[in-house]
Amino acid sequence: MMVLIGLGVLVAGFALRINPLPVILAAAGASGIAAGLDLHRIIAVFGKAYNENRYVSVIYIVLPVIGLLERHGLQERARGVIADLSGATVGRLLIVYMLCRQLTAAVGLISIAGPAQTVRPLVAPMAEGAAGDLDEDGRERIKAMAAATDTIGLLFGEDIFLAIGSILLMKGFLDQYGFAIDPLTLSLWAIPSAIAAFLVHSTRLLRLDRRLRRGERP
Repeated sequence: MMVLIGLGVLVAGFALRINPLPVILAAAGASGIAAGLDLHRIIAVFGKAYNENRYVSVIYIVLPVIGLLERHGLQERARGVIADLSGATVGRLLIVYMLCRQLTAAVGLISIAGPAQTVRPLVAPMAEGAAGDLDEDGRERIKAMAAATDTIGLLFGEDIFLAIGSILLMKGFLDQYGFAIDPLTLSLWAIPSAIAAFLVHSTRLLRLDRRLRRGERP
């Protein structure tokens, strides 16, 4: 039971509002010591976990790049480009983005877009530019719709890719109950759901356009 001491360290650290990173390191170290591991072994476990999951550190490279681009006017330029296009609307813009998000997710490219990579620096400002003059509440609603569009595109597009974790999870679950279904079949059955999600959300986006044309709240 002593190995659970790490949980106590976590609870105490979060309760005292200490930086999560040292709290997690301290909790892991405490559990390792309680389990009889020496310091060298604990560090080796940390190194092995980092090496196997080093792709996570890519976010520390991406975020500063996005921050620099925003500082130098990326959002303003994106907003201005869309505002200058005739016929551009929030709904049409987000429908095209959702289609691209679904298609790329369907072939396994789930990390090339997302809230941090594309929605905040590009898609949301472009949607605001297409919407025209809005109050603060209206802009926040447009941003929320842009984020929701990304999520829907990813969620229903990634299941078409047969090597995604959700497909493998469903296959494992069905195998437990004697249903031998191959991943390709599960992926193919995900296509109607993706199409339905696209049509339903596209309808919501077109209704959003209609409300904006009438001068109503988004």
